[in-house]
Amino acid sequence: MKYILVTGGVISGIGKGIIASSVGTILKSCGLHVTAIKIDPYINIDAGTFSPYEHGEVFVLDDGGEVDLDLGNYERFLDIRLIRDNNITTGKIYQSVINKERKGDYLGKTVQVVPHITDAIQEWVMKQATISVDEDGVEPQVCVIELGGTVGDIESMPFIEAFRQFQFKVKRENFCNIHVSLIPQPNTTGEQKTKPTQNSVRELRGLGLSPDLIVCRCTTPLETSVKEKISMFCHVEPTQVICVHDVSSIYRVPLLLEDQGVVSYLCERLNLPIEMRPRKMLTKWKEMADRSDRLLEYVSIALVGKYTKLADSYTSVIKALEHSALAINHKLEVKYIDSADLETTTLQDDPVKYHEAWQKLCSAHGVLVPGGFGARGTEGKMQAISWARKQNKPFLGVCLGMQLAVCEFARSVLGWEAKKHLLPVESYMEMWNMLTNGTDTDLR
Repeated sequence: MKYILVTGGVISGIGKGIIASSVGTILKSCGLHVTAIKIDPYINIDAGTFSPYEHGEVFVLDDGGEVDLDLGNYERFLDIRLIRDNNITTGKIYQSVINKERKGDYLGKTVQVVPHITDAIQEWVMKQATISVDEDGVEPQVCVIELGGTVGDIESMPFIEAFRQFQFKVKRENFCNIHVSLIPQPNTTGEQKTKPTQNSVRELRGLGLSPDLIVCRCTTPLETSVKEKISMFCHVEPTQVICVHDVSSIYRVPLLLEDQGVVSYLCERLNLPIEMRPRKMLTKWKEMADRSDRLLEYVSIALVGKYTKLADSYTSVIKALEHSALAINHKLEVKYIDSADLETTTLQDDPVKYHEAWQKLCSAHGVLVPGGFGARGTEGKMQAISWARKQNKPFLGVCLGMQLAVCEFARSVLGWEAKKHLLPVESYMEMWNMLTNGTDTDLR
């Protein structure tokens, strides 16, 4: 088994998930079986109780596991099926260690972060890496591990220490580290600054891990002099400094990595069984990325939700819309509308915001109402649903969005009054039967 650890520095949300997914993609295009693990250093057992504003969308796996949105990226990029154990959290690790301690598995020894917590992390990774994630049931050959947060965070320390030990346990030829860092470019000078990356790599080395590849996130392509400076101060070859600048689509990132020789480097560094020949999968990937850039016609979808201030709150919905638009050769334009802005209370408090929200809704080709929690903003969602129904606009309700569509139909078409308390189950059953089995065609 080959292990590739992806760490991040300077800031969180730098794009480690996309880098990890892209590395997995280009390795899978070589014919290797790839799996992925995401490590989140928070104490929560899983992401199920998070507000979307904390870490973005909660991604639900096939086994019902509620996990970080990066696992959704892994599944989409690599075409694999992960399970809840592919997401490791501090809470899960401590829970497993405490359960063992309560059962007496440590034979009365003092349970400590080192070695018990670090050993538990290593055992979890090694066990999960062998579980097949492809339909053919073949055991993976490469495991890409993304460590959330940034190097130096106190929460990440047990995991950094675990992988410091792990690199010696599995031997150097089976383990490598990719460090993702930020290259800021202040508008005042336009100069690409390397100091944050130098400090981040220095801190990582101080903790016992040496990066094999330094992936630099930047606005514009990395200048040769900047790449040489990073190489000199971070103790790596210039070829080990990879530039990932802002591109038109995230699906261009695997192509960027491929063009800069990442596959060749990993093949040599990890002694991977790869034949260096044209790869059909990557050719199709490039065709898809090129086609996406050439699209001229737009389709606009109004996304009416409660968490629209953070686009990551609806990542899977947006990706599904993007893929659908690409399939019909259209570019997607998402109009984010806070459902509360569509309500009459907003008209009284902030008329400008109210009219802007309705203008967005009325100019969209279709309406999507995603899931949500609580009563806030539900009236606004119902207003959007009602408008879509009356204007005969394409509409999709997901989870709460579909439930509210049924409620809106009950109010507007069946004439049922809105109650502060829940209706009896029999009433919902009656309405469902009328919708699905009724003889009245107009009602259906």
